[in-house]
Amino acid sequence: MKQRLLPLLCLSALLAGCSTTKDELLPAGDSTMLELWQNRGTSGRTATEARSTLRRTLTSEDSAARQALEESYTRTAENEIQQVFPRLPNPDMVIYIYPHMSGNAPAPVPGYSSVFPFYSRVQYALPGERTEAL
Repeated sequence: MKQRLLPLLCLSALLAGCSTTKDELLPAGDSTMLELWQNRGTSGRTATEARSTLRRTLTSEDSAARQALEESYTRTAENEIQQVFPRLPNPDMVIYIYPHMSGNAPAPVPGYSSVFPFYSRVQYALPGERTEAL
């Protein structure tokens, strides 16, 4: 009995959730798209008037912070020489190859050292990212 009732209950809950219409969930409202485009809502004031009440004047601290932000991300003649995207460290690995025999007719190869980069690709830091070790 319970095994038949559970699927029936789930099916009825699913169908009840799909029984609402689009107009019940999202009513159209009084404004047309042309009125909304022309910044005329139902409240009578335009979007420009509403935005002007939200604006405030910048303080000297705000303008100094903005200036510092612009200087750090804008390329000028002064910072053109500096690296905006510095290379990340890629240490050289030194490997020593011991003396060995090589080839079809074994020939002795003396020991030698070889140097190769640790990472196969060159990686760059983002602007402002720390590149030195902590």
